[in-house]
Order: sequence, then structure tokens, then C-alpha cells
Amino acid sequence: MAFVAPVKLQITVPLPARVSRLRRTFSVFATLSSPPRGNTVAVDWVKETASFFDQDSRPIMLFDGVCNLCNGGVKFVRDNDRQRNIRFEALQSEAGMKLLQRSGRAPDDISSVVLVEKDRSYIKSEAVLKIMEYINLPFPQLAFFLQFVPLFVRDVVYENIADNRYNMFGRSDSCDI
Repeated sequence: MAFVAPVKLQITVPLPARVSRLRRTFSVFATLSSPPRGNTVAVDWVKETASFFDQDSRPIMLFDGVCNLCNGGVKFVRDNDRQRNIRFEALQSEAGMKLLQRSGRAPDDISSVVLVEKDRSYIKSEAVLKIMEYINLPFPQLAFFLQFVPLFVRDVVYENIADNRYNMFGRSDSCDI
């Protein structure tokens, strides 16, 4: 059951004395969540995907299966993850779509790499840094230093690369992994 709480907030901003007759008012309207449509039953995606972590607690890296950059990234992680700490799943697969929904994203959203752990999910630059923590030296140390770069800066760089990945690196017809 979704909790819906419409909120209307009116903010009045006083202006300097020389324009005292003028007042600027802003109105903001927001809801905490959208109500369910029709007879839609809400699905608990954590319970729905719990079986992915029953036998194997390793995190799952979700990636765009037709992106050459993403496939190269998976091969890089696989080559540098000698202890096999990470599992891989294409975003376009059925399991990938379920895990995306578990992470609070749309099932067809292929805009970001996602790292899904049993209790938490990471997206964009946070996912990249967390993946770096799981693979071999020197990447955990590099991730430690990169965490001091503000998140919005890291995500802007990530989004620029992600938005242009097909133009820069190309696209394949099917998942190589």
C-alpha cells in the first residue's frame, strides 16, 4: 500500500524596503509517492528477488548487455576479480529487470550500471566505486581516494560518459558475456 500525502507549501519572500509593496510568492506541490493505478497489486521486489541471494551472497553487477563499453568493463572486472567476489547480469535479462525494480528503478532503465547487494543497491558512480572495492589492488585504494570527490561531480562525469557510450564505443547486437 502506497502512502500518499499531498503537501502544499506557500513561501513568501520579503523584498528590500525600496520595493516593499512587492512580494514574491512561490507555491510548491508534491506527493511522497504516486497512488497505485487500477487494480495493480504492489510487488515487494526485495522478497521477489530474495532467491538470488539465498545460495550465493555475492553482489550482482547489472550492466547494459549490448554496450561495448559496459561489456569491456565487465571483462575488466572479471579479470581483476581473482576471488570471484562479483556476479554479473545484463540489465536486459529477466533477472536483471527484477533486480532493477528491487533497486527502485524502472525495469527498462539501462542508463546506469547497478551493483545489487543483499541489503542495498548502488547506481552510477557509487556503483563503480563499490565495484572497485571488491576487485584486486590497487582499485580499492583508488576507490577510497575517489570517494572524496563530491557525488554530484562524480555523477556528472559518469552521466556524460553513459549518455555518449554508444557513440564513443559502439553497440553490439547481443550480450558478449
